[in-house]
Amino acid sequence: MIRLFKVSVPGSVVTLLISEVTLLFCCYLAGVYWSVDEPQFVLFSEDGIWGVSLVVLTVVLGMYFGDMYEDYRIPSRVALVQQFCMVIGVAFLVQAICNYGRWGALLMNKWAMVYGSGLALVAGPAWRILFATLMSRAVRPRKLLFLGSSPVVGEVIGQLFESPQFGLAPIGFLDNDASAPPKLSGSPRLGAISDLAKVVTANRPDSIIVGMAERRGNLPVEELLHLRLSGIHVEDAALIYQNVFRRVSTRDLRPSELIFSAELGPKPQKIALQSAYSFLVALVALAVLTPLIVIIAIIVKLTSPGPAFYRQTRVGFNGEHFTLYKFRSMSANAEDETGPAWATKDDPRITPVGRWLRKLRIDEFPQLFNVLRGEMSIVGPRPERPEFVAVLEEKIPYYRLRHSVKPGITGWAQINHKYGDTIEDTIIKLEFDLYYIKNMALSLDAFIIFHTAKTMLLARGSQ
Repeated sequence: MIRLFKVSVPGSVVTLLISEVTLLFCCYLAGVYWSVDEPQFVLFSEDGIWGVSLVVLTVVLGMYFGDMYEDYRIPSRVALVQQFCMVIGVAFLVQAICNYGRWGALLMNKWAMVYGSGLALVAGPAWRILFATLMSRAVRPRKLLFLGSSPVVGEVIGQLFESPQFGLAPIGFLDNDASAPPKLSGSPRLGAISDLAKVVTANRPDSIIVGMAERRGNLPVEELLHLRLSGIHVEDAALIYQNVFRRVSTRDLRPSELIFSAELGPKPQKIALQSAYSFLVALVALAVLTPLIVIIAIIVKLTSPGPAFYRQTRVGFNGEHFTLYKFRSMSANAEDETGPAWATKDDPRITPVGRWLRKLRIDEFPQLFNVLRGEMSIVGPRPERPEFVAVLEEKIPYYRLRHSVKPGITGWAQINHKYGDTIEDTIIKLEFDLYYIKNMALSLDAFIIFHTAKTMLLARGSQ
């Protein structure tokens, strides 16, 4: 796996992305060479290369928004061709907009666009099919041997079997517990911990993943050290869990891991930098979105009785309370009888307009004012209500760690997990928040902001 933007990305997916960008450039450059008399003059003297670049960027972004870079496997060849047709159709639409706006520098020659797109429609799906075949047959995944059978190990094994794009193949696990299952998420038990040397000799794993629930007196330290020095990678199950699921498991999390972690805990410089660029982004966003905010406020006001904006107390940085602003998406007296309550699926308290605001996440726009006031950042854990925080801190270990950074309008949990109204959902979102706090960086924030646009366009995760 490759580490990009503080996120572990399968190397196969990165390779696919790079190869397809190259292929698309070749297709549209070929279209230019087939359709004009002096292609080099058009491309470089008349800046035609910018038009080609825009088309390629449009197609690649369309494939990304269509989840075509989540996995290199092809569930349906018909669906694959349909997706390519759709994204190339979007590229034609973007070119039409450029033509209407008279942005000549971004326009491709009409016939170059037609020829290049026709070639891309043939070469793109064909390369995808060939790439998937090559990856499944020619590339040998790294073999993993697990020590222990903790729930974290079981989840990791199951996820790796479902996600071959990671290039990691569990070969089995070792456990001293006689009651351990013969198989764990489809991976066989190969013996006890004492059989480590014998199993390594027989199976030749590339990595050993330590996931023992109780290590004191059970961990074969000397054998692991010998294997590590012999070239076999040894890794904690918690780390591979974070790389595969992109969140921190709280079940096997020990306080010592947090105390002695060099990564955990946002440095003051990072918080100051985040506050600075969050302020600038909010300022620019408000300058652009103010007309839309005014229109939405009028619509909310006219379609249901009550104020257009909703004010609510939330818990922020270091546990301090602040007033959060949103477009009102529920009836004005939604909690008069029930008191503070989480929103649920098909919540009857939500107004018809509010349902669309939530679906597109437009109801969060007024929080840009919270960012300007320094109470929030653009990216961070979502702020929760004090009534819920008091209960969640009692029930969920490490929950208060969310308040070690400023809350955000969007966050790592929001783009990776659906809206939830249960304790289990809250725990999963906390695990995503802990991952964000551990890896907090400008590059990760940029990744989250970019992915939020995809989440908004596809109306995912709302309730």
